[in-house]
Amino acid sequence: MAIYHLSIKIISRGSGGSAVAKAAYRAGEKITNEYDGLTHDYTKKGGVVFKELLLPENVPAEYADRAVLWNAVEKIEKAKNSQLAREIEIALPKELSYMQNVNLIREYVRKTFVEQGMCADVCIHDKNDGNPHAHVMLTMRPFNEDKTWGDKQKKEYILDKNGEKIYDKKKRSYKCKSVSTTDWNEQTKAEEWREAWADITNKYLESINHAERIDHRSYERQGIEQIPTVHLGVAAHQMEKRGIRTERGDINRQIEVSNQNLRQLKARIVKLQNWVKEETANTEPPTLADYIQEILSRKAQAGKSERSQSIYNLKDAANMLNFLTRHKIMDMAGLDKVFGDMFGRQQNIREELKPIDRRLKTLDEHIRQAGVYQEHSKIHKIYKGLKPKDQADFYESNRAPLSLYEAAERYLKGVMNGREKIPLSTWKSECVKLTAERKQLDNRYYTLKEEIKEAEQIRKSVYSIIRQEERETGRTRKHDIVL
Repeated sequence: MAIYHLSIKIISRGSGGSAVAKAAYRAGEKITNEYDGLTHDYTKKGGVVFKELLLPENVPAEYADRAVLWNAVEKIEKAKNSQLAREIEIALPKELSYMQNVNLIREYVRKTFVEQGMCADVCIHDKNDGNPHAHVMLTMRPFNEDKTWGDKQKKEYILDKNGEKIYDKKKRSYKCKSVSTTDWNEQTKAEEWREAWADITNKYLESINHAERIDHRSYERQGIEQIPTVHLGVAAHQMEKRGIRTERGDINRQIEVSNQNLRQLKARIVKLQNWVKEETANTEPPTLADYIQEILSRKAQAGKSERSQSIYNLKDAANMLNFLTRHKIMDMAGLDKVFGDMFGRQQNIREELKPIDRRLKTLDEHIRQAGVYQEHSKIHKIYKGLKPKDQADFYESNRAPLSLYEAAERYLKGVMNGREKIPLSTWKSECVKLTAERKQLDNRYYTLKEEIKEAEQIRKSVYSIIRQEERETGRTRKHDIVL
């Protein structure tokens, strides 16, 4: 059956990694690393059934050669602890044919990585042992429009409220901060890439009318009561296939036994629940609303003392009974569940608002910076049109607007992903759309807040009535959980 496995790791020079060595091993080739002079020969390696380089448009044509590409990476990364590449290992579905898996991995890599500006080195390994998988090596540095390597990070001056650079007397330099030129290292990316693989794989499985589907979420997030097995890896898988027991294999066998016990226990619980339903089907218990109404009616007929008046002479008695009836609440556990569900929906709305608020904040900054850029573009144009000998005096006289313009220009270059025209109308349209969505969520949130306020008062009243009834009569309602 199709399984989900996608792991992401960084190849770093600081931990002894080499992009050239890794590429040679994955592709089963012989490549010399020009950075350290070492030759890596893996031409005798078996199981490499497909290999291909997928490149963005703004990449030099010579990088279509694997040795040239990864030697260029080793050369451009100067630091001894440089991050050289990102590698993704992916299990391919056995339900698909060889060409279907090739097309699957190609489409996934192109849409997810290459279209974002990364070079991708794709290799498929299959030793006909039931474990077909792909290795995808990705570059971590963007390319400029002129097909040269771009920067991973850029330094940006920190400006005061007047647009002036802030001088640090201790460091004897202007304050600045590092700004990533891409979003490839953001924490949310791993989740996006994992989900994208599940989506495209399920599309391919559906296209061949196969019932299997994969899910990037853990069993816990899916709500499945099952213990996940551990990934065997190539070596352990081969040993297990030859009948040699491994530690990981033993762990998985024990997990399978535990999962079988869980399934049996779940089946027994379901059987017991069905039996309870059948036994209670003919004895319909009074609802909580019936029980409360009985108490209120009895108290009304018997008359109420001054002490109990605040509990039983409720102006909102009708609302309380309607609420209990409308939600079909049978007992106190049901009332608590309805109350908890309301809080859960309120929390879900808060979670929906978070990414919208983050994006609106980003868009506001995009639009603000675009406004600053446009506002001071004329004076910058005048500055650029001056002769070099006149520029210094002009810049000094107009430092604030020119500094603001330059800061805005740097900012916009970092967020426009190579586009020449500022997409101001697109940002504003998205801002309007997200603002409308946020307003709708706000309305839902505050409506639910009022409902929770009403439900909380009803819940307190019901608890008070039942507790008072138990104190006075000493009896507990049959179908209620003891408070």
